[in-house]
Amino acid sequence: MRIWVSGVVVVVAGGLGLQAGGTAGTGLPAPLSDADFRPVDPAAAALGQLLFYDPILSGNREVACATCHHPAFGTSDGVSLGLGDGGIGLGPLRRADADNLPEERVPRNAQALWNLGAVEYRSMFHDGRVEVDPSRPNGMRTPLDEDMLVGFDSMLSAQTMFPVVSPDEMAGHYQENEISTAVRLGMLTGPDGAWARLAARVAAVPGYAERFAAVYPEIAAGRAIGFTDVSNAIAAFMEFEFRSDSAPFDAVLRGEATMGPLAGEGMALFYGPAGCSGCHSGPFLTDHSFHAMGEPQLGPGKGARFETHHRDEGRYRVTGAAADWYAFRTPALRNVALTAPYGHAGAHRTLEAFLAGHGQGAALAGYDRSEAVLPSLAVSDWAVMDDPAQVAAIAAAAEGGPVLEPGEIAALVAFLQTLTDPVAVEGRLGVPEAVPSGLVVPNP
Repeated sequence: MRIWVSGVVVVVAGGLGLQAGGTAGTGLPAPLSDADFRPVDPAAAALGQLLFYDPILSGNREVACATCHHPAFGTSDGVSLGLGDGGIGLGPLRRADADNLPEERVPRNAQALWNLGAVEYRSMFHDGRVEVDPSRPNGMRTPLDEDMLVGFDSMLSAQTMFPVVSPDEMAGHYQENEISTAVRLGMLTGPDGAWARLAARVAAVPGYAERFAAVYPEIAAGRAIGFTDVSNAIAAFMEFEFRSDSAPFDAVLRGEATMGPLAGEGMALFYGPAGCSGCHSGPFLTDHSFHAMGEPQLGPGKGARFETHHRDEGRYRVTGAAADWYAFRTPALRNVALTAPYGHAGAHRTLEAFLAGHGQGAALAGYDRSEAVLPSLAVSDWAVMDDPAQVAAIAAAAEGGPVLEPGEIAALVAFLQTLTDPVAVEGRLGVPEAVPSGLVVPNP
């Protein structure tokens, strides 16, 4: 018997392909359970939903978390490199505001948010610059080191602190609002810092003040709302809303179904000769490590404002270890069919194109620049790809990968489509119709 789940055929009782259920010898991970996720306070998640979709957290009150991480685009934004402050619209239709032009594109592809509340996650961002570290006072390592605030419920909560103080993402141009000015002066922490100013904005909205008091007893008792409270609520929402463990693949892992023929062939390749599971391991299909795969580099790169290069040195910029040159975090593959474009700079608009060049150097040597999805902006997008020395350096650091035939790519894509979770895609709380600030909720 065949059943359709979100456009994917799952063959039940007698289908073809690898059997699973976490049994030894299959190469497949054990199925997920509640034990793999932190418990979430529903009231905190409901508060975080409003904050996630509210532009009040951006310097110019125009960009929300959801602007670049919208469920309509797989919790990403549908473009290679996004436009934060100074952009208008959502997804591939987002464009630069002629009256407030962005200074640059966001330097890296907006990562999807699926399952970031899982307990096995130990780092965040493409380069892992926020990561668990028990030796630190607050239990994690961040770009601020010992100057980082304390009071986070999770590493995911700490991660949410940084986009709001990024000029290209949410803070805005220097000197055009009080948040961007504080960022320019290096004032992130402290009573006059950017985070405290954002928390004060939120606290000044009666609807938020009431909700925070209802969720957090110490705030009801008189403690002021801090930005760690804001970030904790947003993290609770993301953990609840974007948990993904009910895809057709999960039914296979639980032994309730088997794959259809083409997806089964792709799964056999993934866990067999193609070697994908060497890095995309475990139930979330990531080893949580960092690998240099020779991906094309486009856009502004990752550097300080005073630096003029367009390189993105990846994990090396965090660790300073030569082995980490051009290495990026292995992306988890849950709902990957929904999260195009692919790569740390979003260089490939389709899974087929990404797989064709992945790990071979062909991603660089034969790269088709039309694969990039870049909203029009008068900036230098191809400085690295136009420099043979820099291209050679990226290629030299790259790990090897398999050469895949077109039929193998089609089978792998069919398997990857079984990772699409209809429950997660539909959403649990969804997009609110309005937020307490009264600002416009981003929605296509």
